[in-house]
Amino acid sequence: MEIKAVLFDLDGVIADTAKFHFIAWKTIAKEVGVEIDEKFNEKLKGVDRVLSFERILAHGNITSLTEEEKEYYRTKKNNLYKELLKKLTPDDVLPGIVDLFNELIDNNIKISIASISQNAPYILEKLNLLEKIDAIADPKAVKNSKPAPDIFLKAAEMVGVDACNCVAIEDAEAGIEAINRAEIFSIGVGDLFGADLLVDSTGELNLDIIRKALK
Repeated sequence: MEIKAVLFDLDGVIADTAKFHFIAWKTIAKEVGVEIDEKFNEKLKGVDRVLSFERILAHGNITSLTEEEKEYYRTKKNNLYKELLKKLTPDDVLPGIVDLFNELIDNNIKISIASISQNAPYILEKLNLLEKIDAIADPKAVKNSKPAPDIFLKAAEMVGVDACNCVAIEDAEAGIEAINRAEIFSIGVGDLFGADLLVDSTGELNLDIIRKALK
C-alpha cells in the first residue's frame, strides 16, 4: 500500500486539549447538578458536543431540560473551552508530531484533520501548525459524528485521496471505530482496542514505523 495521506484526530493526538474539554464539561455538569470525574470523561472523548452533553445528563438522570436549555449549556461549554484554548502555545504540541508532519511534507504525503472539534482551525493556528495542514474536515459538513466514518471519509476526500491510500491516527475508541468503519488503516495512541497499529505515545510515531506496519 502506498500512503498518500495521513488523517489526524486533534484532541489527544496533535495536542492535549482534552484536558480543557474536561474542565469545561465538569463546570457545566455541576451547573445542572451532575458530578463527573476523569474516569467518566473517557466516555466523552471522540464524540461531539451534543452526544457528550446527553451522556452527562443520562449519567445524572437529568430529563427535565428543554432543547433550548440544552443548547444554552452546550454553547456555554464551548465558550468556556475557547477561553481555555487561549492558553495554548506551540509548546503544547504533543511529542513527535512536528517531526512527523515535516516527514510527511518531505515525502509529499497529504495531512488532513479529521476532528469533531469546530475549533480545529483556531487550535492549529495557536499551535503554529496551520500552514502545514492541507485540509481540515468541517464537522458541520458531515451527517454523522464518530463512531460513524463520515469525518474520516470527508478528510480523505478533501485532499483527493482514496481511503485505501490513507492511514488515520486516533486516541479514542469512538475514533478507532470510525476509522475502521471507513476501511482506513487505523493507528491508535494509548490503551485502545481494535487499532491496526497501536503505540503508547505520539513520540513513537514516524513514517518508517507506519510503513512497516502496512507490509
